[in-house]
Order: sequence, then structure tokens, then C-alpha cells
Amino acid sequence: MTITLGDFLSQLISNPALLITVILTLGVILVNGWTDAPNAIATCVSTRSLEPKKAIIMAAVFNFFGVFVMTMVSAKVAQTIYKMVDFGGDPKKALVALCAALFAIVVWATAAWAFGIPTSESHALIAGISGAAIALQGGLSGINGAEWMKVVYGLFMSTILGFGLGFASVRLIEFVCKGIDKRKTGPVFQKAQVAGGAAMAFMHGAQDGQKFMGVFMLGVFLAKGEANVTDFAIPVWLMILCSAVMALGTSIGGYKIIKTVGMGMVKLEKYQGFAADLAGAISLLMSSVWGVPVSTTHTKTTAIMGVGAAKRVSSVNWSIVKEMMAAWVLTFPGCGIVGYVMAQIFMRIF
Repeated sequence: MTITLGDFLSQLISNPALLITVILTLGVILVNGWTDAPNAIATCVSTRSLEPKKAIIMAAVFNFFGVFVMTMVSAKVAQTIYKMVDFGGDPKKALVALCAALFAIVVWATAAWAFGIPTSESHALIAGISGAAIALQGGLSGINGAEWMKVVYGLFMSTILGFGLGFASVRLIEFVCKGIDKRKTGPVFQKAQVAGGAAMAFMHGAQDGQKFMGVFMLGVFLAKGEANVTDFAIPVWLMILCSAVMALGTSIGGYKIIKTVGMGMVKLEKYQGFAADLAGAISLLMSSVWGVPVSTTHTKTTAIMGVGAAKRVSSVNWSIVKEMMAAWVLTFPGCGIVGYVMAQIFMRIF
């Protein structure tokens, strides 16, 4: 099942509930581009391979292509997010609960950005809609355990792949370039670093864009009074809309997070930054193909940790790592509780 652009626009004009849902969903997508996308270009900026403004523009462009191209190839991640929670039953009540979840996600993400903490919007999205679904269904029946387990797999997958590939890729580069004058390799790795940053931005769009389009389609169907749609196709107009809004969010910038991830956690040289980007992009590509929703923030930062640890364990600023890990750990219960409470409040008011 899908919806044409003409049908969507006509319903948007005549259905205030749909309008509010769309505004909130696009707000979450905008915040994702604003807070998550800077992680993709953090190393590119920290190694001085690209100026911050140029890096942000590059990220915006490749986010756009990532959303569009990967969804055309495989929409498994969007399907996973859509089926992860149960918003069946009364469509009106379900729509109110979904709006509450989206509102909670925006509040959580904005607060994290204000403190410069690179929290995961993917985790916030999953936690927020899960909390709202539990409130809606009155218990854990609102959660599809089989689909939700993919999130758990993704946590382990992104950590192991990100760290392991970061460690291995930088060691491989050092082995291949051993004995070569750094004055010769420097310009090569500067260009490679820019390409790596572009690849990370592309894969950020590919992963996160699908997550939010899955929620967008859920909101559209609920607004139409269809609470039990189990299969759908993402229309091209939605791919373009989502990627454009995410790109806009990225263009607003997120220098606080770039500073935390790319500069504060570990000092990187250009070849090390390229290794981290390469490891992160490969990890995200594998996750997207397998339909496993992972956090781009989590994947990129663990890749940087792996690169830093390959140099020496003490080169990683573990105090910043602990702060980020605390933010990741708190996101699931924290945003989940906020989503649950907001859903309870919204359902009583509306």
C-alpha cells in the first residue's frame, strides 16, 4: 500500500490531524539532520581536511542522495521501524499517541544538542515510539518483540563492527604505507578523508532517512483511519521530501557535536580520520542491507575509538567516551519514559 502525492496533499488540507503529524515528523527529521549528521563529518573537520562550512554543505548533499538511493535499492530498515510497535486499534487515539512520541523525541534531541552531547536520534526515535505504543496498548503488547530484537542486534553489531573495523583499517593503512614519506601520503589522505566524510554522510541518510520515513507512513495511515496496514511502499515524493528536510537540518550545522566527536574524543591524523570514516560507512552499509536499524552516531564514535585504540589506548579521551556512553544508555529508558508520559497526557487532553 502507498499514497500518491496528490492524495497526500488533498488530505493534508482537509485533515488537521494529518497536518500536525506531518509537521512533527518533519520536525524530528530536521532535528536529526541538525544533530546526527555532524557526526558524519566530524573527523573530516577535525583533521582540517575540509572547512566546517564546506563539510556541512557536503554532508547535506550526500545525506540527500543517501536517503533517495538506498530507499530505492532496499527499504528493509523502514519496514522494521514500522513493524516494531503496535499502533493498532482506535486510529484517532493511536495518532495522538504517535504525535506525543514525536514531540518527546524533539524535546530530547534539542536538549542533548544544547549540551553538545552526541546522543542518537535513532535510539531516541525507537525509544519514543515504543513508550507511546506501550501507553496506547496499556502494556508490553504494544511492542513487537521479534522486530525490536533487531535493535538489540544493531547495538552489538554497530559496536563490534565500528570498533573492530576502525582498529583493523588503520592498522592496514599503516602497514601498506610503512616507509613512505608522510609528505607524499598527506595530500592523498586529505582527499581520501573528504571522500570518507561524503560516504559517511551518504550512509547516514541511507540509515536514518528510512527510519523516519517508516514513522511518516505510519502517521499518514493513522490519519486516514487505517490502523492495521502491515505492508506498504515508500513513494518517491516522500524520499525527496525526507532527504530535503534532513539536508536542511544538516545545513543549519552542529559545530558543538563536531567538536565533541571529532576533536575532543581523540586527536586524529588524516589517514586515521579516513580509517574511521571507512569503518563507519562499511558498518552502516552492511546494517542497511540486512535491514538492521543502527545508530549512525554510535557506529561512527565506536569506529573513532577503534582507530584511537590502535594507536594506543591512552590516546582516547575516555572521560568523553564515558559521557557519550552514559547518554546512549540513558536514551532508551529516558526518551521511552518521556514518550510514555507524553502519550498519556496527550490522550487525556485530546
